[in-house]
Amino acid sequence: MQIITRLVDGRICAYDLAADARGVLSPVMVCRPSPDDVVVDHAVAAGLQRAYYTTLNAVVCMKADGAEAWRSQFEPQSDQQHGHRPSCVLSLNERVVWVYRPDAMAGRNRPDQWVALDAETGAVIAQADLQTVGHGGQQLRHPASDQVLLDVGEGQDGSVIYRASLTGARMDLIGYPWDDRCLIDLSPDGHQFMTVHHEQADIAIHTYPDGEVRFALSVDAFGHNPDEIYVEWSGGYLSPDTVIVTLTGETEDEQEWFRHYRVDVRSGQVRTEFDARTDNPYDIQPLGDGSWLTTDASGHPIRWTDS
Repeated sequence: MQIITRLVDGRICAYDLAADARGVLSPVMVCRPSPDDVVVDHAVAAGLQRAYYTTLNAVVCMKADGAEAWRSQFEPQSDQQHGHRPSCVLSLNERVVWVYRPDAMAGRNRPDQWVALDAETGAVIAQADLQTVGHGGQQLRHPASDQVLLDVGEGQDGSVIYRASLTGARMDLIGYPWDDRCLIDLSPDGHQFMTVHHEQADIAIHTYPDGEVRFALSVDAFGHNPDEIYVEWSGGYLSPDTVIVTLTGETEDEQEWFRHYRVDVRSGQVRTEFDARTDNPYDIQPLGDGSWLTTDASGHPIRWTDS
């Protein structure tokens, strides 16, 4: 099973992308978090027996029957209600829950943390101090290894990307040498990744894992004025050979607009405009197999294909 999750009406819904479904997807599992918890991020194991989620002050594991399996508190508890959003992602083998903790912005008087927890028990396997003061962090697991990427967003100060894996109880942590690129997506085969400049000037395709830039495209490559048009921090790999890039701007009467474009990652050439069937530039999740997700008015995902 290939599982993605959405938070719908306060419940964590899991959807099986391996099923050949199109249109509005129906959840194969629905998890109701503890009543006092406000869910920030979430993940569900492929066996549909456990769901994981973060709040501002904890990471929680729930069983399929609704019982709480374990809870790992972030100490000390933060009284800051805004500006810090912990994230979680399951490892490829689902034995590890990777948790990004924006502890600096939470007022815990310590650096941000990246923590690997045992998915079965919640015990800490390894953790590392990060040299960041982040508001939140996007985590992407590599599709063919135990490595995970983390993009820490530091607001106006930029964005920092890390890569990590586990060797026993040791976290092997590597930081990429930039503070001005935002991680967007990993390619389906894991050999490349896509970033957008923090100031929204261009997109770049990098080789994985070293991060070498294969090519970059600035706004003018799409036929727009770079003084007026910006690249959005959205898009990703529609297929192994095609990425979706989003540009945004304003009309003369200050009405915002956006357009999606296909880019051939083999040649680095801009191809055609792309109709994602959404009116929100961020409401697109390419799945790497030629299909992509948007969101229905109900909150459930809609799966689209070109065919």
